[in-house]
Amino acid sequence: MTEVTYYTQEGLDKLKEEVHYLTTTGRQLISKAIAEARDKGDLSENAEYDAAKEAQGLHEAKISKLKSTLASARLIDESKLDLTKVLALSIVKIKNVKNGATMTYQLVAESEADLKTGKISVKSPIAQGLLGKSVGDKTEIEVPAGKIEFEILEITR
Repeated sequence: MTEVTYYTQEGLDKLKEEVHYLTTTGRQLISKAIAEARDKGDLSENAEYDAAKEAQGLHEAKISKLKSTLASARLIDESKLDLTKVLALSIVKIKNVKNGATMTYQLVAESEADLKTGKISVKSPIAQGLLGKSVGDKTEIEVPAGKIEFEILEITR
């Protein structure tokens, strides 16, 4: 059974757009590549044809995986999020207790994670260490560089 994944409206829309693109334009491009390779003659010695057929298989596998993800995707109603503790989709401002550096992260589904925009996966070590905590709580989180103690300064959505 596929694991249920929670998405923002934006993330769910992007997932649907990607599936739509791959099943329409993407399939058309692959079919065209196969047809062009087939037109080049003997299929038994046609590396271009073999490559196009392999690309088609990978493309279909990706569509299948994304459709499975979409089938188990759930939209979170952001207006009903509990702001007293860190949950999926929470925006959390934290402070590194040791050096005083502050960071703000939004905890999102793995496929929506983008560190450049401050979105981290709920499955990441930092997010796992923050889940369920409240403002003022301190938590020690194991990261690749060792253990870091963070204090939760603010929780918003």
